[in-house]
Amino acid sequence: MTEKAKSYQSFTENDYRFFQERLKHLTAEDVITWAYELFNEKLTYACSFGAEGIVLIDMIAKIRPNARIVFLDTHVHFKETYELIEKVKRTYPTLQIDMVQPELTLEQQKAEYGDRLWERQPDKCCEIRKNIPLKKTLQGSTAWLSGLRRAQSPTRANTEFVNQDDKFQLVKVCPLIHWSWQDVWDYIHEHDLPYNPLHDQHYPSIGCEPCTFAVKNGEDHRAGRWAGQQKTECGLHVKPNPNKE
Repeated sequence: MTEKAKSYQSFTENDYRFFQERLKHLTAEDVITWAYELFNEKLTYACSFGAEGIVLIDMIAKIRPNARIVFLDTHVHFKETYELIEKVKRTYPTLQIDMVQPELTLEQQKAEYGDRLWERQPDKCCEIRKNIPLKKTLQGSTAWLSGLRRAQSPTRANTEFVNQDDKFQLVKVCPLIHWSWQDVWDYIHEHDLPYNPLHDQHYPSIGCEPCTFAVKNGEDHRAGRWAGQQKTECGLHVKPNPNKE
């Protein structure tokens, strides 16, 4: 098979198997290089600016200095996250960092769904402020990059370098699947990268401020996300349920 960018619908199971075999011994940088060579401007990185995101930004900047990076600005992120984004913009001035906004302001969401929707219906809040905006901003893309690691949680344990993403009808490329948490921090310190100071306060996974809490020693890295609720993912990396109305 000759490697060339196609539409998401054109890739077959054989293509994905070919990709896994092709990439299985490559480094994260090699996977990123391959992805940009294959998808070119049709590849978008959706970044949450966590520790893994900082690693990928640094790698991407060296491989594709003018790459497009999108951040889902829910309007309820920690101030430390917004401050980090400004530092990253200064550090990598050629990257195209887009702050993607939801259609509803917080006041509009409150008027339509009630106050603090994230406490009562967190899935609905994530759908409004993250999933719908990402789906719209990825229109025109064939593939997107993600910092998922297999060690992050049981729901991510089977992630491959190249994944069929039925939710967004895109190819999802995950260069860090084999990295450990220590690998991530070794890279950050080795390259003296800026990072969110909340990581030093027991926040391994950082999302929206109302739904993110510090974790205790020994807890799963995502234990601080939606603590006390039957929810571990915002929905961006969850396969769609064909039986859901």
